[in-house]
Amino acid sequence: MEPLLILGLLAVGIGASIIGTIFGIGGGIFFVPVLTIFLGLSPNEAVAVSLVGIVATSTGAASHFVKTGAANIRLGLLLEVTTVVGAMIGAMIAIYIWDWVILCVFAAILIYSGTSMILRKERIIEPPEKCGDMCFSYYDDKDGIEKNYEVVNVPGGLAVSGAAGVLSSMTGVGGGTIKVPLMNIYMHVPIKVATATSSYMIGITAFTGAVVYFLHGDLLLEYAAAIAIGALIGSLIGTRITKMINAGPMRRYFSILLFAIAVITILRAGGFL
Repeated sequence: MEPLLILGLLAVGIGASIIGTIFGIGGGIFFVPVLTIFLGLSPNEAVAVSLVGIVATSTGAASHFVKTGAANIRLGLLLEVTTVVGAMIGAMIAIYIWDWVILCVFAAILIYSGTSMILRKERIIEPPEKCGDMCFSYYDDKDGIEKNYEVVNVPGGLAVSGAAGVLSSMTGVGGGTIKVPLMNIYMHVPIKVATATSSYMIGITAFTGAVVYFLHGDLLLEYAAAIAIGALIGSLIGTRITKMINAGPMRRYFSILLFAIAVITILRAGGFL
């Protein structure tokens, strides 16, 4: 592999991972277009390399978020149950539905989620004195204080996570783009906890997919290694940046990111990407 190509892959891994870590989406939405459009990889090869990059991003980010308590491990593992089931169902459904229909539905959900995050103020439910298993706390690096919150609407969150898994599997876009707004808007999880928890979750799902692609011979190891190294570096940078971001602006930035991904998705549906 040429040195210039290695440097390019490292740069892509670092840049996509920084954004993916900050917003809990893993960076797959950036990996796949770059690998297919600019480097000429097949869709399967690009997705396989992207999954390895997401695993590296999740590993680097989760090591920090779990240590600081920002990632809600219990909630993440709970939502992963239906996400994985949904991903399996999505893989089977994708065979029978036109791609442009799936992509348009996904784009509509992203636009709705982005609009909701702009229009609705963040609502954190203070735990009652006698609270059950869904009461948690985390240390806010920016404010320098411990904050408590209660997770609500868990059954509905499980159902929507399953749908996120379906759409993620069908479109190749990380489920974090749906699960972060879900946790923040519907389940009232603080935005920083939602993005940290999503960063933890996506690595589990991506690892499973990466193994499948490896067994099928679609994983280009040299590309994956370069992307993974860059993604790991980017995730460490991203975790430092999250310490300096306030919750309010972070919601707006995430909304803008959702709109951008929706535009990219619509372009893919129209055959322009």
